[in-house]
Amino acid sequence: MERTVVIIGGGYGGTLVAKELDADANVILIDPREGFVNAAASLRALTRPDWAPNAFFPYGTLLERGRIIRDRAVSVDPQGVTLASGERVRADYLVLATGSDYSYPAKPHPETTGIAEQLDDLRETHKELSGAARALILGAGPVGLELAGEIKDVWPDKSVIIIDWAAELLAGFLPEVRDNLHRQLNERGIDLRLGTSLTALPPVPAGKTARFAVTTDNDEEIVADIWFRAFGLQINSSYLVDGHLTPLTDHGMIPVTQHLNVRGHDRVYAVGDLADLPDPKMASYAMEHAVIVAANIKAQLAGEMPEAIHIPTSDRRILLPLGTHAGVGQLPTADGPAAATAETVHQRKGTDLFTARFTARFNRGRR
Repeated sequence: MERTVVIIGGGYGGTLVAKELDADANVILIDPREGFVNAAASLRALTRPDWAPNAFFPYGTLLERGRIIRDRAVSVDPQGVTLASGERVRADYLVLATGSDYSYPAKPHPETTGIAEQLDDLRETHKELSGAARALILGAGPVGLELAGEIKDVWPDKSVIIIDWAAELLAGFLPEVRDNLHRQLNERGIDLRLGTSLTALPPVPAGKTARFAVTTDNDEEIVADIWFRAFGLQINSSYLVDGHLTPLTDHGMIPVTQHLNVRGHDRVYAVGDLADLPDPKMASYAMEHAVIVAANIKAQLAGEMPEAIHIPTSDRRILLPLGTHAGVGQLPTADGPAAATAETVHQRKGTDLFTARFTARFNRGRR
């Protein structure tokens, strides 16, 4: 009898596991959304609405044999999943890949699950941003920096201010990477305020055009026309809080073994942001986890012992575009981490934000 593999979450890791196992098992992918969202492309989708459809991939083109259930998991135990609709889905193997949420526009609003509606949100926010002379971004992590770069790429004359309480950019990365980033931000006229925080969030909704003033902890007043929140990652593990599968960590993550099994369950796995690992919460690590999990489940399906293991790395890597042609990066090499040139960032990410990779995964155009 063919075994059933149930994957909860259709993001970077979940879709890759589903694709890898489609020929070997009865694959069921569960996600409330209509399709995969390439979050790496979301910020460009905001500033270039004609390009925005490139960030979305309907699940219907992902699998040859498997099934998609558009619903939300509300409880999980070793035997299967209970959905918000009340449906019960039995599983021989479970893969938990629900990732994390992040503030819009880096990721869609959680309540907006249809592709057409998600595109409408981006177009509406694009109109708001187009009419704003001064944009304020709260958070100088990769999301805030990329958003600033995308805005300046489309509207070079628009004023962009980034505020962050941290004292330095990209802490833990090579000094030459950070120095290059500061130089490029200065060249683009992006006003960066580090070691600074606001006494209160802006009094108007994020992503809406309305002149407002805020005060920093240094009693400086900043006036802007629109603001965006670029901080606040939230692990998607609410469906596990009932403890029917395993206790969560204090940060809402799942303890896993080196094989990426949920501890105590040899047929339940977790990948990506949900897994309690020291890896950065980045798509590339979720996809590395997915390859390991797919290999281990294939071995189990063949009656063999799973052998693929994940070894967390201390290497810090990043590709951080500032629009279509600029940006900074750091990549691992045999001799240790090395700075990446702007051309490398452009070729490997900035040119299409991984669109080609996911076009191949989703067989776009086949159906």
